Amino acid sequence: MPAGLSWPEAAALVLLAPALLVALCRHLWALRWSLSRDRASALPLPKGSMGWPFFGETLHWLLQILARVFSRAALESYLPRIQKVVSWELRGWCMEPGSIAVYSSAKTLTFRIAARILLGLRLEEKQFKDLAKTFEQLVENLFSLPLNIPFSGLRKGIKARDMLHKFMEKAIQEKLQRNNPEDHSDALDFIMNSAKEHGKEFTMQELKESAIELIFAAFFTTASASTSLILLLLKHPSVIEKIRQELMSHELYQQSECCPAGPCLDTLTIQSQDREKSLSHFTAKGIHKDQSQPLAPVEEDSLQSGALLESTVPRSSPCTGPQLPAPSGQSCRCISDISLEKLSRLRYLDCVVKEVLRVLPPVSGGYRTALQTFELDGYQIPKGWSVMYSIRDTHETAAVYQSPPSSFDPDRFGAGRPEAAGRFHYIPFGGGARSCIGKELAQAILKLLAIELVSTARWELATPGYPTMQTVPIVHPVNDGLQLYFHPLQPSQGHEA
Repeated sequence: MPAGLSWPEAAALVLLAPALLVALCRHLWALRWSLSRDRASALPLPKGSMGWPFFGETLHWLLQILARVFSRAALESYLPRIQKVVSWELRGWCMEPGSIAVYSSAKTLTFRIAARILLGLRLEEKQFKDLAKTFEQLVENLFSLPLNIPFSGLRKGIKARDMLHKFMEKAIQEKLQRNNPEDHSDALDFIMNSAKEHGKEFTMQELKESAIELIFAAFFTTASASTSLILLLLKHPSVIEKIRQELMSHELYQQSECCPAGPCLDTLTIQSQDREKSLSHFTAKGIHKDQSQPLAPVEEDSLQSGALLESTVPRSSPCTGPQLPAPSGQSCRCISDISLEKLSRLRYLDCVVKEVLRVLPPVSGGYRTALQTFELDGYQIPKGWSVMYSIRDTHETAAVYQSPPSSFDPDRFGAGRPEAAGRFHYIPFGGGARSCIGKELAQAILKLLAIELVSTARWELATPGYPTMQTVPIVHPVNDGLQLYFHPLQPSQGHEA
């Protein structure tokens, strides 16, 4: 350590040196292009940035690709498949005779959405579980000391990254070789097609990294928000009833005679290429399964083809959406196919999702760079400073909220309330030009989950009390402590639950 410097000063110096080096490199890069102008011409060079050394404007260009991945047209194509995945996972929770660890199960759900729908990967169940475990190991070691030594977090993270890259390369090559025009377009297709439109071909390395970034964007934070949604709905049953009433008013929550007399076939049961999967039956109080005949694993391809939800539906059935089995002699509950237009009409559900993200935002805060010097509480914040903003503190202290900020009140975002207007008191996805690019996808997933939950299931605590919620690095129950029992909702229980 240089003489006369304290440890904090030395640490600041170590951090400052690379930043100055990067700034110098970019300045020299811009100067290099400025000096390349044709001196014989009096015309100025075009305005704009010259980009970064080696990368140029690739990073900015990638962001505009990603914009297409989460465009309205792209989201509309994802929605039916997301609905099927959510419905399938929830039925699995209801079929489980024991309790469900909600946060772990939510991570499984969101990872399946990311891998199957955003990347279009066709995975057997064992492959899926291995991939999810490896990805979680990568994420758990993102914030590690920079010590690449045996058993260190960094070494574990690098190992997980290399395993993911190896798997992704194989999966992407298979996807490129398949090139089936009948396959649904996924986010990776949008990225590759957009690159071709701009005369660029992605390298395999770029495709692997883009695939991992897409999974990361749809995985942990959405799983956190899904867990919070389930927890807060459990604590406020009156909100569940209001959501059901809204779904009924829009004919999105209905009962239909879609099954013959006798026990309904489990819609999770499908026929594989060589054999028929085993069947499960439900009783009025819950699930009755022959424990000696466990369910065979369901192939991922069935989600793509629609066989998962269609193979056991009688031809005469008037239902077009996913179904939940009902006891003998009773009707099956059918969920209509959802579109973005239908979701936009569910105003109260929108308020519920907003309130969940206000009370328990998945991420505590973020960083921004001051574009110009400004004043804050009598102090100047110089141009170029990196500033951390707190999402949670903003949601808890903003003066615009009429009812206590600590209370769960979806109606605060209803029409006529001041909380529904304004820009800076509600920021679960950040704000400004760099707000979360996948926020519309995240909200759509949460809304579909809420619809499936209130329409097909009831859930209760499997522990004496509610778990403590940890807020760093993202909101989640301590030690995966949110343990719940899920039961299929019978037609007569719609109002009682």
